[in-house]
Amino acid sequence: MAALLKRLLQPGRRPAALGRPMGRREASLDCNPGAAVRVRFAPSPTGFLHLGGLRTALYNYIFAKKHQGSFILRLEDTDQTRLVPGAAENIEDMLEWAGIPPDESPRQGGPAGPYRQSQRLELYAQATEALLKTGAAYPCFCSLQRLELLKKEAVRNNQTPRYDNRCRNLSQEQVAQRLTKDPKPAIRFRLEDEAPAFQDLVYGWNRHEVASVEGDPVILKSDGFPTYHLACVVDDHHMGISHVLRGSEWLVSTSKHLLLYQALGWQPPRFAHLPLLLNRDGSKLSKRQGDIFLEHFAAAGYLPDALLDIITNCGSGFAENQMGRTLPELITQFDLTRIACHSALLDLEKLPEFNRLLERPGMTLSQDMLNGELKKLSEDLEGTKHSSVMKFLRVALSGQLQGPPVAEMMVTLGPKEVQERIQKVLCN
Repeated sequence: MAALLKRLLQPGRRPAALGRPMGRREASLDCNPGAAVRVRFAPSPTGFLHLGGLRTALYNYIFAKKHQGSFILRLEDTDQTRLVPGAAENIEDMLEWAGIPPDESPRQGGPAGPYRQSQRLELYAQATEALLKTGAAYPCFCSLQRLELLKKEAVRNNQTPRYDNRCRNLSQEQVAQRLTKDPKPAIRFRLEDEAPAFQDLVYGWNRHEVASVEGDPVILKSDGFPTYHLACVVDDHHMGISHVLRGSEWLVSTSKHLLLYQALGWQPPRFAHLPLLLNRDGSKLSKRQGDIFLEHFAAAGYLPDALLDIITNCGSGFAENQMGRTLPELITQFDLTRIACHSALLDLEKLPEFNRLLERPGMTLSQDMLNGELKKLSEDLEGTKHSSVMKFLRVALSGQLQGPPVAEMMVTLGPKEVQERIQKVLCN
């Protein structure tokens, strides 16, 4: 990067653009109607796959399949300090378990690989070079200590922390001088005063004047790794992504991303921001909740289709709420224009009921799942204690007052034998 900056400081160099020329104000959000639908699920492997991530992946998958398109898994692993061992493998394992495997991924490969951002650093360097050449980006020599002081000062004054763009207008001589002391500076993107408006496929027309509320963002760190803003734009372009379906927390960043698309001369994809998936009480799903990870549900014996059914039933995107939909039915009935802007409230206490609707003849149940069903049965019997129900079932199944757990006996005996023994006791 230092060599690049020195080359750019040479007099007489003409700026070069990267990609197809496009006016900074005329970039259209309309995709080519004849282009193939390509969507991506781009999680960070800083944790295992949970229900919120599954919902985003599912909406991308069923949108792609409805339009005979491709579903891509891309791992955004540029924050090397926060990577969790085994998380990358878990994400792809759980997508396969859920029945929504990617068409292209780190494991599957594909024409747009590699599918880990840490293996695509050259692409980000090329894009950064183009932005530096046109003056749309600049090196920042501010120390971490200075940036931290800016943040503390803003907090003390009850203001939103923001970079003050101190390095934005350094002269070529000043840049050359500072490069001798700091040969690997961070690179910032020069935000324009007027951000483009865009039509989100869920939230409608939006415009966020990012330059008025935040400083120029870092797009390439001093270690050569990109930040999210640059990486997602570069990757979506080179992977030919036609539609970006992602969480609504990124809605306010989209204007910033569109400025990057325009500065690089690239056509942006269409955007659809998905409302948050929340707990039944309106609180946010948290990774600290151990029971929101897909591994928990798989180990408990829940059907993948039941999970897919409940996370779509509690939200929107369909003509009507209907329990018991299989994945092919979700694909057929999905309508992106029906996604509402309000958050979806997830009631996991109803999951056993969704699971029962999708059970198939001859299916075996796990002990954990049976314990949950038996507890629910006891709760539905007013005036009857759970211990009394368990005592009745133990006697009916074994003829003894003491013995193995009831769920263990039911799994061992099988549905037919359990039914016959309980029926025999009831008849007597």
